Amino acid sequence: MGEQKYEQVLLLTSGRMIFVENSARAREQKKVKADIAVIGAGSWGTTLANHLACKGGGVKLWVREEEVLLEIQELGENKTFLPGIKLSENLYPTNSLSEALEGASLVISAVPSHAIRGVFAKASPFIEKDATIVSISKGIEQGSFLTASGILKEVLPKDLNLNISVLSGPSFANEVSRRLPAAVSVAADNVEVASRVQKAFSTPELRVYINKDIIGVEYGGALKNVMAIASGISDGLMLGFNARAALITRGLIEVSRIGVAKGALQETFYGLSGLGDLVLTCTGTLSRNYTVGKELGKGRTLDEILGSMKMVAEGVKTSLAVRDLARSLGIEAPITEEVCSVLFDDKTPKEAVLNLMTRELKAE
Repeated sequence: MGEQKYEQVLLLTSGRMIFVENSARAREQKKVKADIAVIGAGSWGTTLANHLACKGGGVKLWVREEEVLLEIQELGENKTFLPGIKLSENLYPTNSLSEALEGASLVISAVPSHAIRGVFAKASPFIEKDATIVSISKGIEQGSFLTASGILKEVLPKDLNLNISVLSGPSFANEVSRRLPAAVSVAADNVEVASRVQKAFSTPELRVYINKDIIGVEYGGALKNVMAIASGISDGLMLGFNARAALITRGLIEVSRIGVAKGALQETFYGLSGLGDLVLTCTGTLSRNYTVGKELGKGRTLDEILGSMKMVAEGVKTSLAVRDLARSLGIEAPITEEVCSVLFDDKTPKEAVLNLMTRELKAE
């Protein structure tokens, strides 16, 4: 038997040097056919790609960042966005949209909401004409006030509009990736599409419910991020549990008023994608938006906070869109207004709290 030759592969990823020893490459990449494509390799995109890959069958994961692609290829782990989680051998990363989407009957949009329009304008020609689309992004586009599904409906061919669904609910990527129990909702205009997505994602660890209210599911998922920033500010100022409970409760009212005005069903905001997601992100330390708020409450600047974060806190940009949307609808959104003032107008967190507590007295 001839002597097997080894080489050291040096990876420069996110400022780290990683040495991997293997035969020709640290991890052999296979050319495979996969009927699932996940576009976006952040923490949630990677988690769901791995979740689906563990169910069996191939999953292609489109990765924008070269260093992240190398990490997954060579180490079998997304150390930048999902450290400590070994990824399935059925998951195949690529930086080519055409390669990722070739033959995919299920396409998951996992890029940040502000990047959907640009990425899917490029991806559109490669999407199969009968593919099922699942959006897992949470945000409102500035200017257009469109949700993620609304953006996709503008960018993708009209024939795909009824194939678009959204998946949302209380689900931290780190916990789902460790197979801890979670429950989420899938909504679509076409119930058959929602049923297909439900079956595709459901496991003993992840329970998926069908919801008929796509507007409500998306507004609940997007607007709760703004409330999470407010909750984090409250905790950063050490205002106590009473204050946080009040913020969550009044935040739910604010979110539901805006959502209902846009056509959502009131009851949706009492479900997983509404109250469930709101409670999680307003209290869980794994929430990026809560973390931004808490650091603001401690006195750090927004630039300092965002500069130290690898992942996107959707609520920062969404807050401006929500504020402008509420104003255009003539709806009072005092929490959102104060969050925007702290984020962008140099108002101190203490001043924002005082403004909320001294507003005109009224009935609940």
